[in-house]
Amino acid sequence: MKKELHELTPKQIVTELNKYIIGQNSAKRMVSIALRNRWRRQQVESDIREEIMPNNIILIGPTGVGKTEISRRLAKLAQAPFIKVEASKFTEVGYVGRDVDSMIRDLVDIGVNMVREEMTLAVQDKARQMAVERLLDLLVPKPKMPPSPPPPTSSEYGEQAVPVESHEARYEKTRERFREKLLSGELDKREVELDMQAESTPMMQIFSPAGIEEMGLNMRELFGNIMPKKTKKRKVKVEEAMVILTQEEAQKLIDMDAVIKEATRRVEEAGIVFLDEIDKISGNKGSGGQGPDVSREGVQRDLLPVVEGTTVITKYGPVKTDHILFVASGAFHVAKPSDLIPELQGRFPIRVELNSLTSEDFIRILTEPENALMKQYHALLSTEGIELKFTEDAIREIAETATFVNTKSENIGARRLHTIMSTILEDLLFEASDMGEQTVEIDGKFVRDKLKNIVEDEDLRRYIL
Repeated sequence: MKKELHELTPKQIVTELNKYIIGQNSAKRMVSIALRNRWRRQQVESDIREEIMPNNIILIGPTGVGKTEISRRLAKLAQAPFIKVEASKFTEVGYVGRDVDSMIRDLVDIGVNMVREEMTLAVQDKARQMAVERLLDLLVPKPKMPPSPPPPTSSEYGEQAVPVESHEARYEKTRERFREKLLSGELDKREVELDMQAESTPMMQIFSPAGIEEMGLNMRELFGNIMPKKTKKRKVKVEEAMVILTQEEAQKLIDMDAVIKEATRRVEEAGIVFLDEIDKISGNKGSGGQGPDVSREGVQRDLLPVVEGTTVITKYGPVKTDHILFVASGAFHVAKPSDLIPELQGRFPIRVELNSLTSEDFIRILTEPENALMKQYHALLSTEGIELKFTEDAIREIAETATFVNTKSENIGARRLHTIMSTILEDLLFEASDMGEQTVEIDGKFVRDKLKNIVEDEDLRRYIL
C-alpha cells in the first residue's frame, strides 16, 4: 500500500523497510529520519527553509549487508528520483572518463522519465480515444464523396418520395460498425499500415563520444529542428498499432515544459544520490601520488562542490544540488572514513556502521522479506507446475553454510545465499521442464549432500561458492 510522503512517519518508514531488509536497525532509523526531515523542511515557511541542508549519510559495512537496498527502497517510498553510482568510476577533471557532474545529469534524466510516465498515465484514456479515431481513419478511409442529393419532394400526384440516404450518413454508419468491432477486439489480427519515424544517425560527428557525455547533449535533439524527420511505412497488426498510436497521442498531449519544470523541482527538492564504493577514492597514501591512485583525491575535490551545493548545467537547464540527499557507502576494509579529505568528511555528518550478517539473519533473509530468495524460486518453479518446499533444517543448513563460507573466504554477505541456492537447485532447475506437476521437498540431508564436497574442499569452495 503506497502512502504519500507526508503520511510516512519515521516509524512507518522503518516498518516499510523491514518488509525487504533484515536487521540493520540503526541504518534504517537514520535514513528514515533523513527522509522525514525533507518533508519537514518543505513545511517551513520562513526564510530559514533555504538554510536547512540535508544531513548526508555514510553507510559503513561489508558488501551484501543491505546498504544499497536500504537506499533503493527509501527512494521508492519517497517516490523520488534516485540514482546509484560508483565513486570509483569517476575521474578528476582533466583525465579521460566520467566527471562527477554526470551523476546529476543522469539523475535529471531519471526525474524527467519519472514525471513523463506519470503524465502519460494521466492522459492515457484521452490518448486511447484519439488513437481509436486514427485507427478508424486507416480502417475506414473517407472516400471522395460526390455532393449529397437534394432532399426528397412530393411528386405531382401527391405521392411521398422515399428519402435517399446521404453518402456522409452511410460512411458514419460504417465507421460506427468498425468502431464496435475495434473496441471488442474483433479486428486485432487485421493489419494496417503506419507511418513510423525512421531511426536516423547523425551525418557528422562534431564532438567526441566523451564530449557528448560531458555536455549531456543528444545529437538528434540538437539538430531535430533543422534536419527533416524521415518516416517509413510499416505493416503492423491492429492491436500493436493501438499501442503505438496511443503512445504517440499521449506524447502530443504532454506539455514537456511542464514535465521538465516538475522533474527539476523533484530532483532539487527530493533527489537521492547513492554514492557507492566511496572508500575506493580515499586514495592510497603510500603510493606517493603515482600510478592509478593519482586522481583519487582529485575526484573527492570534484565531488565536494556537488555535495556542498552547486549548479550543474544539464540539457534540461541548470539544476541546483543544495538539497539533494547524498548517501555514500563503502566497506572501508583498508581505508577509513577519516582518510577522506576533511572537507568531504564534513559534508557527510551522519555515519552508520552496518553489522555483518549472522546465521539467524540469513534464515530470516531466506524466508521473511516480500522478495525473499525462497519465494522467488518457488514462483519460478511454479511456472513448470512444481511446488517447491524447504524444511526448517534445510533452511538452517543453508544459512549456516553461508555463514561458514563468508568467514573462511571473502565476506559477501547475503549475496552468498544466491550462489548456495543456485548450486543446490541446479539439477532441479535443469530438469524441471520435463518433470511434470509434482511437489519437491528439500531437506537438510539433501542440502548437506549437495554441498559437502564443495564446503570441505577449499579450492572448490573458493570457486563455486
